Order: sequence, then structure tokens, then C-alpha cells
Amino acid sequence: MGRGALAQARAQLDRVFLWVPVAFGLGAALYLGWKTEPPLWPAAAVALALAAATGVVAWRAGGRALRSVLLLAAVVAVGFSVAKLRSDAVAAPILPAGLGVAEVQGWVVDVDTPSQSGPRLLIAPTYISHLTTDQLPLRVRIVMPQGGVVAPGQAIDVKALLDPPPAPAAPGAYDFARDAWFAGEGGVGLARGAPQVIAAPPPPWRLRLLMAVNAFRWATAERLAADMNAAMDGHAGDAAGLAVAVTTSHQDWLSAEVRGDLRAAGLAHMLAIAGLHTAALSGFVFFSLRFLIAAWPWLAVRVNGKKVAAAGGLLAVGAYLVLSGAHAPARRAAITAAVAFTAILLDRRAVSLRSLALAALIILLTEPEVVVQPGFEMSFCATASLVALAEIWPRAPQPAPGLPWPIAVFQRAKDWLIALFMVSLVAGAATGPFAIQHFNRIANFGVFANLTADFVASVAMMPALAVALLLELFGHGVAQPALFVAGWAAKAIIGLGKLFATAPGAASTASSAPQAALMLSYLGILFVCLWRGWLRWLGLPLAAAVAIWPRPTAPLIWVAGDGADAALAVRGQEVALRPGVRSYATDLWAQRRGLAVPADMTTARGALFDCDYWSCEARPGVTPALGIWWTRREPKPERLAELCARSDILVLRADVTLPGSCREALVLRPGDFAAGGAAEIYPAGRSWRIEWSQPLRGARPWSLSDNGG
Repeated sequence: MGRGALAQARAQLDRVFLWVPVAFGLGAALYLGWKTEPPLWPAAAVALALAAATGVVAWRAGGRALRSVLLLAAVVAVGFSVAKLRSDAVAAPILPAGLGVAEVQGWVVDVDTPSQSGPRLLIAPTYISHLTTDQLPLRVRIVMPQGGVVAPGQAIDVKALLDPPPAPAAPGAYDFARDAWFAGEGGVGLARGAPQVIAAPPPPWRLRLLMAVNAFRWATAERLAADMNAAMDGHAGDAAGLAVAVTTSHQDWLSAEVRGDLRAAGLAHMLAIAGLHTAALSGFVFFSLRFLIAAWPWLAVRVNGKKVAAAGGLLAVGAYLVLSGAHAPARRAAITAAVAFTAILLDRRAVSLRSLALAALIILLTEPEVVVQPGFEMSFCATASLVALAEIWPRAPQPAPGLPWPIAVFQRAKDWLIALFMVSLVAGAATGPFAIQHFNRIANFGVFANLTADFVASVAMMPALAVALLLELFGHGVAQPALFVAGWAAKAIIGLGKLFATAPGAASTASSAPQAALMLSYLGILFVCLWRGWLRWLGLPLAAAVAIWPRPTAPLIWVAGDGADAALAVRGQEVALRPGVRSYATDLWAQRRGLAVPADMTTARGALFDCDYWSCEARPGVTPALGIWWTRREPKPERLAELCARSDILVLRADVTLPGSCREALVLRPGDFAAGGAAEIYPAGRSWRIEWSQPLRGARPWSLSDNGG
């Protein structure tokens, strides 16, 4: 057994390239997880030294194993260095905390995914009151009032409450500010009124080109929604919204209820243009071109149909990338598909772990920050698992000649159903750890939801939309039959989402595991996929780390990063002290900690707290006795003394001098939140232990311009 394992390990030396993107991603992840901003030169020096050592070993005919280890170590250092270079390259101003309401003038770059409270615009600001020109961020996202959508390419003026990108809502939660840093988005805002279109000097040509493309996408979305509604006699509804979403990435025609159903059913990937959509559309173009060439004998003997079809697939990928807005998931899918079609043009195997590794490496070289983003983790682990499955899947024998056609059809159908079931099962298992860690939700019927909905999307909706978009070039009415088919396919997917989201026992919740468990699951999945031989199954226990890792005791109290909101864990339920205010943050905390959310939060709070506009204090007998002063206005001395005397823990947003009655209480003040961000409070014997979000983030470029809120 030992010799067999050693021989198997030696055999992996022929697959070292598969581990290059893993090593590169590990280096990028190390950079992103560093607590202080590191200089470039140490990592670059290590990379050069290891590369030189690799060359020396190769020159002296050293062992392949040593060369491989040195090479992968060098790649880790290169990944760290490239991530550092990328962070420095995208550096741009971030809005200061506490800016408040300001007048914003700028160009509408794109219409972003709508928020819970209204549509959202991505704006390139040219003026923000209270800021100088060199303080202007590259982009800001502002939520508009209903009906406040302005098409890309327009200059607007709007008053908005502005903040820096949000820090983690709780210690250890996902850091959206880091994503915003790499996307060049230096602020978020909430409009105080409808935007006004204004005249402005012409923007730079790059911005003009980007807005022209986005204006075309928005116009296409409007036309597609209207034409599908006409094709379905005014009954398209959310079907038109789903068709628009998978074509242009605009979700403004899709109701929040349907978006929620698709996510709850494990079909969230339907809403983000990524691998499924790109593969379905480009695959349809590829096979259609091959069929048309084969059906024309004169052409079939004069051209290589497969390569012509691959070139057509490449063009389709590029066109779809532009039409979809080239968001991060679409870029990743496009690179993966482009590598596959290029492999066909070069007479290489299109779908293989090697081509997937090349695609991953290209993506990481251009955007190393994606290594810690859920979309990248889930899409590449799922794809790697499916390619690995194809490597070990036994080839089905051809039906014996002379079999009656009904039996032959049955055998073919059985093989296809088993294969489709295994595809959904394996992809679901590969993405499960990330779904638990980042979204804390397990779609119990996700395999069946994906098996059916993905099939409908691949064979009906996406091909019909591709045909419809082509026919739209010849007039509105020409595409109606294709739009009719796409519309009913979209309705079927929406219906499947509703079915699997609302079925009894449709979902389970799980609290997030420590980050170490996610890293082990990540590496375990990759080991199972990339290693060849029976030793690969040693990765299964590691892959299951997120699911089986013991969860630490949940904190008793969560406090927002500015002290303006708080929640308690009471008998496995979350009780929010300001129901309806910042519900996203409180819901996220409950989700991460595996807490149930009461149907009537106001009643649940009223049973435990006396609250008014200014403050909340625990009712007699409630433990721990939490008191909060919500506003920045100083409380009267007698009210402050009263809060101190009645509270075990007191949160103050006002900067005040504490009276003697506060000596026995744990008091959190504005300076604490400015330094620490959001807080979770745990019992520690007769005292309390506080965990802050900011120390976990460290002092990084994306964490220095906010107050942790």
C-alpha cells in the first residue's frame, strides 16, 4: 500500500500545472488576509529567489519532485505580489465617514441590481459638495426612490446621504468594502429625492464608450421586456424579467418575490450571468453552426466545421459578455469558455482540467481578489468537480445493434438521466461548503431544482433568447415565436423555483464555521478534483470541514458598527432592538449565527425592552440588562444615570462624561466603535468578552476610511 501511494504521488508530477492556479490563489489569499498592508519587495524577492532555485535544480538535473515544490512555492509568492500590485493599481479615494447629506453631480454609468428599497444607479461623480476634486471617488452607488431610474449616459444632480462602502456587519462577516475597493467604488448612498437630469461637459472617451455600451444594454432590456410581453399577450410578467436578467443582467423587471424564490430553491445562479448562461448560449451557437455546415455537403468538404463552429462560439462569447455588462461572474465564464473554444482551434481537448486550470490562472492574474469571493469559489469548484467526474465516469456501452428502437431509446434516456442527476449532485456537493459559510442556507431540494431548471434553461430558454436576439435585428414582430418559447421556458423556471422554495422542508439553516474550516473545505475539494488515484478520497473529510466543524457558542449581543442598532440572541431567536431599521445587517447576523427571526419582531422586542425614539432599556428581570442611547444628542444627566444604574451593558452614541453609576456596567462609547467597528458580546464568567470586527480586518486600504459601520 505504501509503495502504491508513493507511485501515485510520483504520477502527480505530470499534473503539476493543475496546482499552479491553486498556489497562485493561495498567495493572493495570503495577501488579502494580511492584517497590515505589506510592502511589495519581500514577496517579490522571495518569488525571484525561489524561481532561481528552481532553475538551479533543473540545471543540475535535480529531482522532479523538488523542482515542482520549489516552482509551486515561487507561484505562491508571485500570487502574493500580483495581488499587492493589483491593490495598488486600483487605489482611488473613498468617501470619508460622517459626510452626511451631500449634493452629487455625475454621469450615470449603469443601472445596478435593485436594492430592497429601490433601484440603484452606478455614478461617476464630477462634483460632491464638501469634497475637493482630488477627494472624489471613481464610482458611487446610490439607491434611488421608486421611478428614479435614469438611463446610462445621462448626467444627473441628486441629493443623497453618503457613506463609505459598508464594513463587515459583524466580526468575521464578509467584507464588501474590500470588493468595492477593487471595483473602484468609493461610496454608497441613499437619494433624498428624485434625480434631475442636467447638462455637463463631455466625459473622458473611455467613460463615454462604457456608458454607450451600457445605454445599449439598457435599451435592449427595455425592448426585450416589451416585445416578450407582446408575444405573450401581455402575460409575460416576471418571465420577461427573468429573460432580461439572463440577457443583460438587469433585474429591474423581476420582482423581489421571484428573486427570493430562486435563491431559496438553490437557483441563485440563474440571476448572475455566469457559467450556465454562457455555456448554454455559446454551446447552442457552436452546435448549430456545426449542424448547418454538416448539412451543406459542398461546404462540409471544404472547411473544418468544428473549428468554424468554435470561432463562432468565441464570437458569441464576446458578444454576450458585452451585452451582459461584463460583470465579474460573466468575465470568469467568458474566459473559461474562450479557453475551451481556443483549445478546439488548436486541436486540443476543449474540456479538461488543464484547460480549466489555464482559465483559472488567467482570471487570477487579472483579478487576484476573486479568490476569496463566493462566486469564484463556487463556480470553479463546481466546474472542477464536473470535469473530474467526467474523467472517472465509465463510458456507457453502445446499444447492441438490432435492438428495437423503444428499448434503445429507453437505455439512452436512462443513461442521460443518471448522468444529469450525478452532475447536479456533484456540483451541489462541491458548492455546498461555500453556500453554508457565506449564505447559511442549505436548499434541501437543490439537486432536483438544478436538475430541472438548468435543463429548461439550457435546452429552451437560452437558445430561444439567442434566436430572438438575432431576429430582433430584423424588426419587432419577427422574433415573437422565439420570444414566446423563451417566455414560457422562463415561466417554467420561475414555477420550479417557487415549487422547490416553498415545499415542506425546502431549506435548512446552518451557522457559519470558523474561516479555518472554509480553507480546509476549499483545499479538500480541490484535492479530490485534481489528484488522480484512490488517494484523492482522503480529501473528502477535509471537503466536509464546514459541515462538520463544531460551531462555537453564539454571542449574546450584536451591536452595529456605529452603535445605532443592536440585537440579542434569546432562546435561539434574534430580537432586534430597532425592527425595520438596517434589517439587512440584523438579518445577516441572525443568519450567520443560526438564529431564527420572529414573525413579529416588534412584539418580541416589546416583551423584553422599553424603547422610545431616544433609547431602549431592558425590562426588569431581563438578562443581560442591555441599555442603548440611540442618538448623538447628549442625554440629560438624570436619564444617563438611570440608564447606567439599570444596565449591565450600555451602548452610547453620544460622547458624554460617565457618572459614577456606570462603574458596574460595561459601557461602549463612540470612540470604541470608531476603532473597533461592529461588536459581538459573549459572557465570560461574571464579566463580558467583546469581539470587534475591525481588528479582524486589519489596517488595509479598504478598511481605513470608514468607522467600521
